[in-house]
Amino acid sequence: MISNIKQINNSQFERILIKTHKINFGENIQAIINQYVKPQYQENDILAISEKIVSVCQNNVRHISTVKVSFLAKLITKFVKKYPNDIGFSLPAKMQVAIDIAGYPRMILAIIIGGILKLFGKPGYFWKIANNRVSEIDGFNPDAMYPYTEYAILPPKDPVKTCNTIEKDLDIKTIIIDGNNINTEIIAKSNQVKLNDIVLREILLDNPMGQDDEMTPFVLIRKI
Repeated sequence: MISNIKQINNSQFERILIKTHKINFGENIQAIINQYVKPQYQENDILAISEKIVSVCQNNVRHISTVKVSFLAKLITKFVKKYPNDIGFSLPAKMQVAIDIAGYPRMILAIIIGGILKLFGKPGYFWKIANNRVSEIDGFNPDAMYPYTEYAILPPKDPVKTCNTIEKDLDIKTIIIDGNNINTEIIAKSNQVKLNDIVLREILLDNPMGQDDEMTPFVLIRKI
C-alpha cells in the first residue's frame, strides 16, 4: 500500500494506492476488490477504479490481429497530437479500433468539422464529434505489460451500473476513471458518491495509478 496527500483548495485528501496481482481477462472484479480493497476501506472512502481494469475484467478487449488498418486511420494519425510519454492515438491500429466503433461516416464528419474548428482556435472537437466514448480506448502500448501490448482495451460496458453494483454488493462508494499521463476524466460514479466530478478529477489529475507496471488499478480517496 502506498499513500500520498493531495491538497484541493482548503481540503486535504489522502490517496491510498492498492497494489494487486496482474489482473487477467475475465477475472471477477468484485472478488478482486474484496481481496485487495476491502481490508483497507473505511467508511466515507471513495474507491477510484481504472476503466482499463473494468474492461479487462469484462473481457471487453480486441486483439491487434483482428484489426485491419484502413487508409483513413493512417491519414488521421498524421494529424494527431503526439505526446512524449504516451502513445495516445498515434498508432494507426488503435485509431482503426476507434473508427470501427464510431463508424466511418461519423469519423469523417469529425475530421471535417473538428479540423475547421481547430483552424478557428477551438481544438478538441474531433473526439466530441466522434463520440461513442472512443477517446477512452486504451492499449496497443509497446511499453505496457504483456499481453496488454497486443490488446486494445475498449470502453467499459455499463460503467454507472458497474459502480452501483459494487456499491450495493460490497458497500463501497465507487467511481471509474480514465486516467493517463495527459488527462484524467471521471467516467462514472455510484449513487452515494457526494464529491462532484470537478473535485474528483482534481484529486486524481496527476494519475496516481501510473501508466506502466505499477499494478495499482485501485485508489482509495480519503478526506483528512
